[in-house]
Amino acid sequence: MATVTKSNAAKWVYSFGDGSAEGRTDMGDLLGGKGANLAEMASLGLPVPPGFTITTELCTAFYENDEQYPDDLNPQVTDALAAIEKIVGAKFGEPGQPLLVSVRSGARVSMPGMMDTVLNLGLNDVTVEGLARQSGDERFAWDSYRRFIQMYGDVVLGVDHYEFEEILENVKADYKHTLDTDLSADEWKVLVGQYKDKIEEILGKSFPQDPGEQLWGAIGAVFGSWMNARAVTYRNLHDIPADWGTAVNVQAMVFGNMGDDCATGVAFTRNPSTGDNRFYGEFLINAQGEDVVAGIRTPQQLTTAGRAEQDSDLPSMEEVMPDVFAQLDDVRLRLEGHFRDVQDIEFTVQQSKLWMLQTRSGKRTAKAALKIACDMVDEGVISEAEAVSRIDPESLDQLLHPTLDPDAQRDVVAKGLPASPGAASGIIVFSADVAEKIAATGMGVLLVRIETSPEDIHGMHAANGILTSRGGMTSHAAVVARGMGTPCVAGAGELRIDYETQSFTTRGVTLNAGDLITIDGTTGEVMRGELPTLPAALSDDFSRIMGWVDDIRDLGVRANAETPADAETAIRFGAEGIGLSRTEHMFFDAERIIAVREMIVADNEEGRRTALAKLLPMQREDFIDLFRIMEGRPITIRLLDPPLHEFLPHTERDIDEVAEALGTDRETVRMRANALTEANPMLGHRGCRLAITYPEISDMQARAIFEAAAHVMKEDKIDVSPEVMIPLITTRREFDILKDIVDQAAVAVKEETGVDFPYMTGTMIELPRACLRAADIAGAAEFFSFGTNDLTQTVFGLSRDDAGSFLGDYEAAGIFERDPFVSIDVEGVGEMVSLACDRGRSVRPDIKLGICGEHGGDPKSVAFCHSVGLDYVSCSPYRVPIARLAAAQAALASTT
Repeated sequence: MATVTKSNAAKWVYSFGDGSAEGRTDMGDLLGGKGANLAEMASLGLPVPPGFTITTELCTAFYENDEQYPDDLNPQVTDALAAIEKIVGAKFGEPGQPLLVSVRSGARVSMPGMMDTVLNLGLNDVTVEGLARQSGDERFAWDSYRRFIQMYGDVVLGVDHYEFEEILENVKADYKHTLDTDLSADEWKVLVGQYKDKIEEILGKSFPQDPGEQLWGAIGAVFGSWMNARAVTYRNLHDIPADWGTAVNVQAMVFGNMGDDCATGVAFTRNPSTGDNRFYGEFLINAQGEDVVAGIRTPQQLTTAGRAEQDSDLPSMEEVMPDVFAQLDDVRLRLEGHFRDVQDIEFTVQQSKLWMLQTRSGKRTAKAALKIACDMVDEGVISEAEAVSRIDPESLDQLLHPTLDPDAQRDVVAKGLPASPGAASGIIVFSADVAEKIAATGMGVLLVRIETSPEDIHGMHAANGILTSRGGMTSHAAVVARGMGTPCVAGAGELRIDYETQSFTTRGVTLNAGDLITIDGTTGEVMRGELPTLPAALSDDFSRIMGWVDDIRDLGVRANAETPADAETAIRFGAEGIGLSRTEHMFFDAERIIAVREMIVADNEEGRRTALAKLLPMQREDFIDLFRIMEGRPITIRLLDPPLHEFLPHTERDIDEVAEALGTDRETVRMRANALTEANPMLGHRGCRLAITYPEISDMQARAIFEAAAHVMKEDKIDVSPEVMIPLITTRREFDILKDIVDQAAVAVKEETGVDFPYMTGTMIELPRACLRAADIAGAAEFFSFGTNDLTQTVFGLSRDDAGSFLGDYEAAGIFERDPFVSIDVEGVGEMVSLACDRGRSVRPDIKLGICGEHGGDPKSVAFCHSVGLDYVSCSPYRVPIARLAAAQAALASTT
């Protein structure tokens, strides 16, 4: 064991067991979630195998000191191990009465399957005989030893687990067995010998026989797994900082594989898919914990009700172990009552005695989270504010997307377990790497695996849905898919998957990689082809929660929308207005693009105004539709922003169309297009710069806005107050020139229509100079809307379109905690926003402040917006509920 200099007698190890513990549940940052909750269960007097936790601080020290340990760790581990020996009445490494331990990870937050575990540690060629005598079951002892060698060889020594699986399959074939459980003690001995030979062949050294060496090897491997590829991927997906580290939990082994009076299982105190208040889980008789999630054997249901729902032929725990089940049910109620939340628990039954191995807050679907929150409020367990604070804003995304049309014709080819609700279609892929690669092209994929493993996390994230032929409702695929909100059908045993031929066969049908299929994670059905869908139906629980959310939050939430469909969706999801209507998006319609190109290619004002006259009535109708749909809600309309090259004709056909419309030759059009081409268009002739050069464009758009406002106020009796936003301002003079054009258009339309409509004129703050000169600009601008997409580009000097090729490297190196285009850079971009707010308010105290970049729908960015006192955020319509919930949680956090 490598060590570093002494660390002033820091406490690295916390013990638990025998009804007491040095830790508590509120010490999760130090002990990790698993360690803190093991300590809490021990203090509650629940049956917890004794053990100790090495803190997350040690993990940090480990990495800060070149993966070496402080020299005061060893004596603390020795003392804690002695405490376990005293409680259990066995001794670590003692041949006659050997103590065996498990070594598991335990981060602050649950990371299921992402880090490493070693079970049965302490076994060697001598202690295995002691275990055989102690248990009276030689077969069990040698089965445990082979499991330990396989797990330790893979996790600690780095021998690929496929090496062991191949040996196991060969031994079973030699002895003509089908199942692992068919092997005898003598046959396990043969297997153990072959395992050790393979390790020596690959590594050039024998399998370690010293239990102390084994223990420190496993501790190092668990700390090392904090930085493995799958853990890093999971942390990036779930915004878990790398510097949190993991704890290591060392615990006396209890065995669920000593016979038919033994079992192991995983359970939830309520159904994690639906939220129903019913005990939910699976178990296996005569098995160890990894057997349940690995899908090697079909798990059994805990309850008779669960068995009936799954239409299972296998007896439930309630039936075959009624006394133990009653104890477990009592523990379930105690744990949920104590922690005041749904618990995900792991347990083992050894010779009819129940042992609790873990409890943690249970991952659940968004639908279940809403129901559980509402039910617990009704039960008087939590307050409305607590209910709001417990729901992950990002999880709401699961509820806001289409489901399968129930009237659609379904060509069902298989059925499995409804592991994660929702519907998904995609082309079949059989590996995580292929899923990630194809999904990156924009094509939807459906990942099909015999069973998933933590190494598949990147492909699972990329896939529209997941289908496995093995595994249950608590398998790796099911748990991870539910956490991601990805539809999943697990344990579809009818499937015969052949990775070599890249196909699967079911019910006489063979489907190949690239074929389209659909899964329904709510029913467990697998269907051939792509099925039509229906819009998401929001539950009463959703409406109730969002009512509490709106009572709590201070920050307004608008939507980015310019089409009637987007506007209607925004209202359905609770938007209080439109924070960004991008007028250029209205120009890409096939009927309009010709007129836009006429305007661009025209080389004089008269030609441009002729083209703009064609566009004005179209734009006016667009705004009339929006004003009607929004029924008096505020609408911020951005004048033309993108560089003209986005509208330029590129194909020969486009050039011919423009030439014909203008009555000129194609070469003239081509030359004009070439003249407008820019080397760096995003920093070129766009936004207000375009309007300074071609003021007639802004004049047309302003007239269209105000004529629409006047029409709707007059004809529909709807109060309208448009907010006209001038983009890409860097100076007060730019704004003054263009505001004058807007004001003149307003005066003219009021005179022409006799309608006196209110309006505001403001600007989009998206350049660093505008932030610095915000006080000057606020002298004329009535509102600021921060365009954080471009502001991020210009603060960092990054191209959003090109930075994706290396931002992942920056995140991996710890330079960026998150992609700054996904979550706002508080230290840099955020400081610019804060500075502009302060300077703007110093001149105009009542200035309206909002944000309309993509950050408006990111929960962490919403929390920042709340902290600097913005009036609203604006995001895509489908992100509106997420932003509303995030705003409420930010308000709650600011009062605690």
